[in-house]
Amino acid sequence: MTLTLLLDLDDTLLNTNTETFIPAYFQALSEHLAPYVAPALLLSSLLAATRLMLDSEDPSRTLQQVFEEDFYRRLGIPKSDLIEPLENFYDHIFPRLQSKTTPRPEAVPLIEWAFAQGYRIAIATDPLFPRKATHHRLRWAGFDPAQFELISTFETFHFTKTHTAYYAELLGQLGWHDGPILMVGNDAERDLIPASRLGLKTYFVDGNPASSPGLEAGRGKLADLRPWLESTDLATLEPSFKSREAVLAILQSTPAVLHTLTCPLPSDQWSLERAPDDWAMNEVICHLRDTEREIHQIQLKRMLEREDAFIPRPNTAVWASERDYLHVNGPAALSEFTAARRATLEMLTAAAETVWSRRARHAIFGPTNFLEVCGFMADHDRMHIQQAWEILKNLQKGRV
Repeated sequence: MTLTLLLDLDDTLLNTNTETFIPAYFQALSEHLAPYVAPALLLSSLLAATRLMLDSEDPSRTLQQVFEEDFYRRLGIPKSDLIEPLENFYDHIFPRLQSKTTPRPEAVPLIEWAFAQGYRIAIATDPLFPRKATHHRLRWAGFDPAQFELISTFETFHFTKTHTAYYAELLGQLGWHDGPILMVGNDAERDLIPASRLGLKTYFVDGNPASSPGLEAGRGKLADLRPWLESTDLATLEPSFKSREAVLAILQSTPAVLHTLTCPLPSDQWSLERAPDDWAMNEVICHLRDTEREIHQIQLKRMLEREDAFIPRPNTAVWASERDYLHVNGPAALSEFTAARRATLEMLTAAAETVWSRRARHAIFGPTNFLEVCGFMADHDRMHIQQAWEILKNLQKGRV
């Protein structure tokens, strides 16, 4: 049974003390960019664009896109004018901020032990920083960033950690593998509560009992995590994704995950199949798009209209050949799926509280209710992200 370990970075693996680190970071950046922009304007623009990242729930735009669109508009400077000085800052100036942090001596032995157990490990840090800055901070903690399967940064994530969808996006980018999962962090608002809303088990590091929401499966010092895991039945860390919050987070994250997974995919590989009975990426995306528009939305509309609605489930097996999915433009189909999913989410978020328990009759599953049908949709998403993830891994290995 493989455990997926999600680890916060700041004040979990690295003593950061954000109250001193962030002002020092802002000051260093302002001084470095002073020849290009007045420090006061830089700071106000930086804070405003960061607030937009914190609030963003747009699965079609990365946090980097959200930030840069607002940031450069406020500065009145094109991005191209600051690319070189910013690269220079993160290469040469940002590393000097290491003096504002201290490594936690127990962090490296813990991670080495976890890797030896065969655990999958991802760094679940708030993706407000560029990749270079996050990698520097991991090195300050004593790690090589390349050793981790996934590190959340603003280039590839669409939600910040106060959003439950962040944790769904993280697991989606990891391929939505089955098995136990544990989120480890020191911040109730960012590490414990949203992860628990998705259905994950959590471990509260250095937690002040007064700040504990009472949701964590365990609590203690970082050094206590290994013995706690050694004494814990990992089966008890299996997540449950059945709540309304979890279902909505998964549905919201799916387009974001697919955009990130397929972004590096060359155009000539969207239609590659490993075997005649296997799916190509084009087929996965087109299937999700058409299922969303022609099944999921119709099902939801029927249930929203009346109690005890009958929910049909058409046979989609023939769509790929009939609609020639292999020769559809994959990125365009993904944009169409994203638009359809956003329309679905608008329906769901507007639904009254009482609707979520409304009874229905499903053509395949029999008696059901609104929440369970939405759960079927989320399970369908997870299954096809698993499939897309495997397709990409096989492409990377040259097996297709």
